[in-house]
Amino acid sequence: MSSSSAEMNSKKAESEKTITLLVYALQAASFLFVITFLIAVVINYVKKDDVENTWLASHFRWQIRTFWYSLLWMAVGFLTTLIVVGYIVLFVNAIWLIYRIVKGWIRLADEKEMYTTG
Repeated sequence: MSSSSAEMNSKKAESEKTITLLVYALQAASFLFVITFLIAVVINYVKKDDVENTWLASHFRWQIRTFWYSLLWMAVGFLTTLIVVGYIVLFVNAIWLIYRIVKGWIRLADEKEMYTTG
């Protein structure tokens, strides 16, 4: 492999890592601006093919699952607020969402996959 080809691959990998970091930041910002949660998952789906077969693919899978499961539990929480348990569901979902963002961000900084294999 030529040095220019290796340099291009290195720049592409760094760009993909930056996009993954951006998605975590957008997920975190969703506590202030809900729309950023939707923007984050759209970026995940648009850029998903670019990270296929890389260690970042596991982060994308983690981020996408975080979005869909959080959306599910938000809906359950809102629907059950009339019987008070919904507030607990929403609170637990928020804590779970923080956990997912922090864990993903830390593993990204350490350049580790989200799911261990083997």
